[in-house]
Amino acid sequence: MTGATTIDGFARRIRGGGGGLISAWIGIPDPLFVNHLAQEAFDAIVLDMQHGVWDIGSAAVGIGQGRLAGKPVLARIPVGDFASASRLLDAGASGIIAPMINSVSDAEAFAKATKYPPAGERSWGPTLAINHTGLSAAEYLATANDETVAIAMIETRAALDAADEIMRVEGIDGIFVGPSDLSIALSNGTKLAPDTAEVDGVLKHLIARCRAHGKFGCVFGSNGERAGELLKMGFDLVIAGADTQQLRSGAASAIAAARRVQSS
Repeated sequence: MTGATTIDGFARRIRGGGGGLISAWIGIPDPLFVNHLAQEAFDAIVLDMQHGVWDIGSAAVGIGQGRLAGKPVLARIPVGDFASASRLLDAGASGIIAPMINSVSDAEAFAKATKYPPAGERSWGPTLAINHTGLSAAEYLATANDETVAIAMIETRAALDAADEIMRVEGIDGIFVGPSDLSIALSNGTKLAPDTAEVDGVLKHLIARCRAHGKFGCVFGSNGERAGELLKMGFDLVIAGADTQQLRSGAASAIAAARRVQSS
């Protein structure tokens, strides 16, 4: 390959089993947020298009901002929006996270949208990705399936029941567990309790299944401390809280410090 940037080693790194990756999570649709958080020691950036308010245009610029700062950018697409998955890869995303993958058919549709033949049916048009990577068109075609990752979210009872089959689908590189939705599913909609022993038991089971299938595991952590616990549990990539939480936590800390000094 010629001209490939170090960012494009992300897929090999997460597949390699080294683990220990921490990603930022950004729902505020401003590429400057990507620029700022990419200056910190995150290993990757995730743009949340499911519950955040990114659109394709702003996400494409956000991907570019991450790459300018030397960080790979992944995107979580809206439920079932596999057309956007391929467009985001065209824009240079290093991976796609797809929510609510509840069955083998869901996983197959996702893989088809994110992998070129023969593994999938991704359509050709990666203009920005080629610009970002510095690869020729032929080099990009030859390497894209390996250099980008398709990550299926496991967050429902149906997904848990089908987890082994989902991981066997060609083109699914790893899973991402959503503990909040998982806790709602496990309680039949009665509680939101992502950081509990019950959920931890399911997370440990899923990590074991990832190892059995040679796939990597990712998970959302509600804060930095929880993210550390999840890394110890064996997850390969964790989220250490969302952008809005970190923004408000930083503001609250500054205000509290000012009031302490004022009253001293």
